[in-house]
Amino acid sequence: MTNNQKKLSALMEIFLVSFRLGCTSFGGPIAHLGYFQETYVRNKRWLDERAYANLVALSQFLPGPASSQVGIGIGIVRGGLIGGIISFLGFTLPSVLALILFAIFIGQTNITDAGWIQGLKLAAVAVVAHAVLSMSKKLTTNLQAKAIALGALVLTLLWSHQLSQLLTILLAAAVGYFFLHPSAISKESAAVDISLKRRTGIICISLFFLLLAGLPLLRVFLDNPVLAMADSFYRAGSLVFGGGHVVLPLLEREFVPTGLISQQDFLTGYGAAQAVPGPLFTFAAYLGTVLYGWQGGLLATAAIFLPAFLLLIGALPFWTVLQKNHSFRKAFAGINAAVVGILISAFFIPIWSSTIHSPMDIALAAVFYSMLAFWKLPAWSIVILGALSGFML
Repeated sequence: MTNNQKKLSALMEIFLVSFRLGCTSFGGPIAHLGYFQETYVRNKRWLDERAYANLVALSQFLPGPASSQVGIGIGIVRGGLIGGIISFLGFTLPSVLALILFAIFIGQTNITDAGWIQGLKLAAVAVVAHAVLSMSKKLTTNLQAKAIALGALVLTLLWSHQLSQLLTILLAAAVGYFFLHPSAISKESAAVDISLKRRTGIICISLFFLLLAGLPLLRVFLDNPVLAMADSFYRAGSLVFGGGHVVLPLLEREFVPTGLISQQDFLTGYGAAQAVPGPLFTFAAYLGTVLYGWQGGLLATAAIFLPAFLLLIGALPFWTVLQKNHSFRKAFAGINAAVVGILISAFFIPIWSSTIHSPMDIALAAVFYSMLAFWKLPAWSIVILGALSGFML
């Protein structure tokens, strides 16, 4: 097999794996990270637990959809820049197509009350619980790390703000830098070989700020409604910390008061976005389709995800170099511990609190967890079982 054939085979595998995740990853960004950890770390072994945690932590620093950025990063690790793009397309395409079709054909159908949705949420509970326990064993191996994780858990539970995760990570970095000693840091290498040049990173960061400042100016001078829509979605994707739920009020403010989209249509699309797998940012596909047809849906999707691409690709070349610095590794060991606390917090609110309502829910979640943790069934099979259980019960 030639080198070109090997590269093509690797890219095809990236697409197929990410597409399967895009079809089965229900439950929001924290659940997505659980599915990613199960697939990319435990099953495929494309990167180790610590390197995966570093990618998760980096995504928390950056605006945009955290789970999508982690997926893009894993694609870059596996197949370079093209691999990152293909990983993004595979994970995002199923929900984009579903929401575009929903906007065109069945915009008035309420699918969020279906029983199978509850079953999918129960499957997400099991997957996230398994992922958090697995990560905690690797990332909180001493009392200092456990204390950092506990502090992150308490802070993010008691202070529910879109910037709470970012502040928690910054505090954890400082604590790790000053209080974690070399003996408390794993000897395992956390660095990942990422074939991106610094020049590429600088270009992407510069382009990010150029578009952020330039699109509003073009919008004023050209008075083009399609350009105005692209600017709205790009700014929403650029200025949001905390995941897809946080972007919803920004988008509502952009389109509902202006009369472009009715409150009913907006909420209908939000319900549909909650019911499909993949990133919640694909809600943009629904809104764009309502405004300007399927072409508008694709443009809106590209605009809202573009900042995530530019920022991640801009940060990765420098992140790879920084990982080799001992002081930075101490800080990032603190960040990794904080990630565990943040994931536990997100596991309880909103995943557990919005899903577990009865003894039957607890029983099913326990069964799904046992199948995943003890019988080693793949995560996608748990999703299917969850949907069937919810439909029947």
